[in-house]
Amino acid sequence: MPAQLVSIEVAPDLVDQVYRALLGAISSGTLAPGERITQEDIAQRLSVSRQPVLQALRLLKKDGFVLDAPGRGVLVAPLEAEAMRKVYQVRGALDALAARLAAWQRFRIDPKLIERGRRAARGRNVEAMIDADVAFHQAIYAASGNPLIAQSADPHWRHLRRAMGAVLQAEPQRETLWDEHEAIAEAIAAGNADRAARLSEEHVSRASEALSERLLAHAASPHTAITPKQKGDKA
Repeated sequence: MPAQLVSIEVAPDLVDQVYRALLGAISSGTLAPGERITQEDIAQRLSVSRQPVLQALRLLKKDGFVLDAPGRGVLVAPLEAEAMRKVYQVRGALDALAARLAAWQRFRIDPKLIERGRRAARGRNVEAMIDADVAFHQAIYAASGNPLIAQSADPHWRHLRRAMGAVLQAEPQRETLWDEHEAIAEAIAAGNADRAARLSEEHVSRASEALSERLLAHAASPHTAITPKQKGDKA
């Protein structure tokens, strides 16, 4: 007798779309830390039924992006400096390894990735800036030839996207970020593995420090949003 399977009422891809939309909004600051989220509101804003929203919120809660709230809905979780410091430590080690392996192969990162990043940095769409940054680092992971690096980094990047959304609110850091990326790319293309690894570690360390400063500034002035929504930002 064939095994009985429970029918799936909600398409997994729809749940994933809602999850990514909410994660993008949390990362860009459209949904700010401490903001209450309800199924009804999100379902209406995304033009979907409540069921995929419920499933997506459960996943976000499991991943630490939302918390239980008294009454209806959930709250967007705060960014915690110590937890993010540990995430950046792991990312620093993985990025350095990926850069070193890519440099051994003298891999040339597509200049269009850097052009895309600089163009996004001159705009106001924070999510586009984050996407460009992630694409650059994923290119290095792919160039390393070791798929375990990307697999190990992927769960952490979900939280890193949110941290980057906070850091990228400071405009001077946007161009500097891509100057650092370009230097890493040049070291990799030149086959200078030690320099590529060192620059990658320093790049991640500076990002971690920038986030800590941002969170400290917010703690000193709690009425100032960490990641305010800007005109042109996507949800």
